Amino acid sequence: MKVFAISDLHLAQSVEKPMDIFGGEWDGYFQKIEADWKSRVCDEDLVLLGGDISWGMRLDEAQADFDLISPFPGKKVVVRGNHDYWWSSLAKISARFSGFTFIQNNAVKFGKVVVAGSRGWSIPTAKSSEEDKKIYAHELLRLKMSLDAAKAKLTDGDVLIALLHFPPFEADFSDTEMTALLEEYGVNIATYGHLHGKGVRAVRKTQKNGVTYYLTSCDLIGNTLVEIL
Repeated sequence: MKVFAISDLHLAQSVEKPMDIFGGEWDGYFQKIEADWKSRVCDEDLVLLGGDISWGMRLDEAQADFDLISPFPGKKVVVRGNHDYWWSSLAKISARFSGFTFIQNNAVKFGKVVVAGSRGWSIPTAKSSEEDKKIYAHELLRLKMSLDAAKAKLTDGDVLIALLHFPPFEADFSDTEMTALLEEYGVNIATYGHLHGKGVRAVRKTQKNGVTYYLTSCDLIGNTLVEIL
């Protein structure tokens, strides 16, 4: 079993939100993702989707976007992004999109791979609002709950992967509460997206204190899936 990751598909089958207005990287981007996905992924493989899947505001609006990728090969695991406004309770979204596995305070195991995760949030600074600090603290708690669930599933030789949306560090890759949590639980691999555009940090792979981090924002990785394991 191989493990792939990609994020920030920003699909918009039911709403008017074309992505090509944000630059040439988005011109025909989904067709490139589809071709790459179908050429490299087998049904027994795992595909981690790191948030911002659909621009739909409600489950009904997100349905067509999930229908679009549902037939693609591989077992699909999803974490929430900051633009996934359709996201509801774990029970509702799991029932609605039955071909997908969702991470929300839980963890899942496939063979020798255990996946935990959280949306995350912007790293707090002195200029951050109290609301942003509150959300970040809440996401830390969610990640801890997910990692606790993962810990209960781990056996010798397993690989622990953290599926994130926001980067767990700033542009200088310095330590944060989130990276400390990943290290404390012995996470082997962490993926993150959220970043876009030519002016942002675009380091595809970073190793830090025993954790290997992969950038998965589709426009920054050539609209191809990243093979992480």
